[in-house]
Amino acid sequence: MGQKTKTVIAIALPLQILLVKWIGSYPNFVEDYYSNGIYPYISRLLRLLFGWLPFSFGDLMYTALVFLALRYIYLHWKSIKGEPLLFLKNIVVVLSIAFFAFHLLWGMNYHRQPINWKLGIERDYTVEELVELTRYIADKANQYQLELTGDTISPVHIPYSKKEIFSKTEEAYKNFAKQYPDFEYEHRSLKSSIYSVPLTFMGYGGYLNPFTNEAQVNGVTPKFRLPAVSGHEVGHQLGYSAEGATNFIGFLVTSQSADPYFKYSAYHHALGYCLTDLYHKDEERYNEIVPTLHAGVKENFNELNDFWKKYENPLEPLFKSVFNTFLKANNQKEGIKSYNSVVGLMINYRKQRSGQL
Repeated sequence: MGQKTKTVIAIALPLQILLVKWIGSYPNFVEDYYSNGIYPYISRLLRLLFGWLPFSFGDLMYTALVFLALRYIYLHWKSIKGEPLLFLKNIVVVLSIAFFAFHLLWGMNYHRQPINWKLGIERDYTVEELVELTRYIADKANQYQLELTGDTISPVHIPYSKKEIFSKTEEAYKNFAKQYPDFEYEHRSLKSSIYSVPLTFMGYGGYLNPFTNEAQVNGVTPKFRLPAVSGHEVGHQLGYSAEGATNFIGFLVTSQSADPYFKYSAYHHALGYCLTDLYHKDEERYNEIVPTLHAGVKENFNELNDFWKKYENPLEPLFKSVFNTFLKANNQKEGIKSYNSVVGLMINYRKQRSGQL
């Protein structure tokens, strides 16, 4: 690539940033012409290209890029030291290309209308509504724990393989699409990341590769949590970038699955968000609800806590801080806290459906 071409691409980066910011100020335009316009075709094409592979092409791509970058620095170290501005320009060129590809292939979804706009529901709620929802979700988690184990003390262990969980996630989306056709999911591209252990050290349950549209799940996560995580990541794949929105989509899809293990995973996951929110807003009511949980439900929470504690490390807060900054830079003002917005969505969706969830 010639220096003139590199200069043009480098100069294009700040112009792209301004263009994305300008287009992003028109969420209706993004919703109509990107998220519901060209993006579904892009997503479907990428899932067709990479979904059939039994491994994560995107993870291998990242590995190759890191290797090539390190190799380039090693081979050209003398010229880099001699002409640092040229090296800096090369970095800007790479960033400019990556920025363009990211927003074309997936990233503009950060600027679409929020899911509560699409469903015609509010997001605000009272503490009383939170208490009522938490009790409801706790009852549901108890119900399915008892149904699956036959007693109140045993934790739930999903008997399926990861491949079976991914297949059942696809089935759950097909069932959900009968009610909401916009959530039709064809050509599954849902995989366990080859970097599941590093993801765990970073504190992540999964991610969507925006360049290959592969939904990546942290494969070492306790299996009872995988249906909820898989449903969440497919929500990203279908064009919903906000973490609260994909938590909500994942909950709806998984809880409405015909499989009781999926239902338990959905309600147990939602219960964690409800209890956390209630603890911060009304600790006394929180302390009233926790003793009503079956010992088996609590044991699954202990299993999850023990899992994450095993991988705690000094760098995890740094990774979380970087992701928090990334979310805020991409139109999610609450950052990582946006995950918790699923509570308000559940409350108001349930109100819309006369108490059903």
